[in-house]
Amino acid sequence: MTLQTLDQYGIGFQTKVISSLLTDKKFLQTINDVLTDEYFSNTAHRWIVKEILKYFNKYNTTPTMEVLRTELKKIDNDVLQVSVKEQLREAYQASDDDLAYIEEEFSGFCKNQQLKRALLNSVDLLKAGDYDSIRNIIDNALKSGQDKTLGHEYNKDVESRYRDNHRMVIPTPWPILNDSLQGGLGNGDFGLIFGNPGGGKSWALVALGGAAVKLGYNVIHYTLELGEDYVGRRYDAFFTNISVSNVGEHKSEIETCTEKLLGNLIIKEYSPGRASISTLESHIQKCIGLGFKPDLVIIDYVDLLSSKRRTIDKKQEIDDIYMSTKGLAKELNIPVWSVSQVNRAGAKDDIIEGDKAAGSYDKVMITDFALSLSRKKEDKVNGTGRFHVMKNRYGADGMTYFASVDTSTGHIEIKGDFDESSSSSKLSEDELDRQLMAKKFFELNT
Repeated sequence: MTLQTLDQYGIGFQTKVISSLLTDKKFLQTINDVLTDEYFSNTAHRWIVKEILKYFNKYNTTPTMEVLRTELKKIDNDVLQVSVKEQLREAYQASDDDLAYIEEEFSGFCKNQQLKRALLNSVDLLKAGDYDSIRNIIDNALKSGQDKTLGHEYNKDVESRYRDNHRMVIPTPWPILNDSLQGGLGNGDFGLIFGNPGGGKSWALVALGGAAVKLGYNVIHYTLELGEDYVGRRYDAFFTNISVSNVGEHKSEIETCTEKLLGNLIIKEYSPGRASISTLESHIQKCIGLGFKPDLVIIDYVDLLSSKRRTIDKKQEIDDIYMSTKGLAKELNIPVWSVSQVNRAGAKDDIIEGDKAAGSYDKVMITDFALSLSRKKEDKVNGTGRFHVMKNRYGADGMTYFASVDTSTGHIEIKGDFDESSSSSKLSEDELDRQLMAKKFFELNT
């Protein structure tokens, strides 16, 4: 029997099918029992599909570009080798805008071909009266192409779990934290920074978002406390290293900086208590539909979102919001950063521990990485602070680091382990108040 080919769909459709087979393990896992290179009339496509199936059957995952390069060198036909190279290049560069449709349509095509084959093979069995065999053939055809993803199959998935891209991470601006995070916050991770009011938490989020944009990532920054324009000014200050109070006088420098950025940034404002995780999710889907797919989401801050649950227990509502935020990170398969307040006792501590989280201690339990930023009155005068790793799923926690914090530009530097014996100066409250006022006056007039 001659199987129908994909020629009716065109070469662009076939290229995107190849793209999915090369990059989407779940799709390949679902389709492999109904997939055959005979559906492709292009010789180069047929070679690629054969290699994909051969590699998947042995290692239970998609082949890497390095593997394909090695196999490519074994092709004796120079014309075929050049053609395969070209088709691989186009497949890896193919847009993923309509990939869901492509995968669904191709899956349906393969299933229909399998059913057609089963019906034709049943003709002789029907003549022989072998109805049990006919039933088995038809049943197997109907079951083919179903989702066979069970999860991470420990014995089979050795190759995939040690791939460099198994956990894609976005680095923070602070190498010492990246080391403990195995590179940065990863896909599906939820990171949280605790701190006292006015301590620089929102500036830390600007530093995280700005560093990601510089590296070429797309970032969505949700603000529920500050206005969109003012958050934009903070990013201007971060990128130009000009005080946020003076950036308005340096528009040409800002334009020069933004033109050089490798990534893109969207800042979206919502009123506190009026937006929920569903609101953010709808906005993200709108962005994706318009061609902006985020690599990182920042929420300033989660506690100001509304909960689907309305109870007399505020803690339950907070826990629901935080659980939904973690679910958003998992569903989008990208990192999410946010900040949260500490209670009154925590605001007085040199080092803020997990038990000082305001509202609910379960916030720490839900997150993958929790950090605190402690900045007392003397720290605001001296431009200092202390970061404390409260929780870390990917490495050690409990460490405290000394930091310099510039809340006029968002430039934060983690300098090393904190030495409590050399902590903030012992100035009087009156002297601290005077220095703090002088510092703010200087920032406003420079």
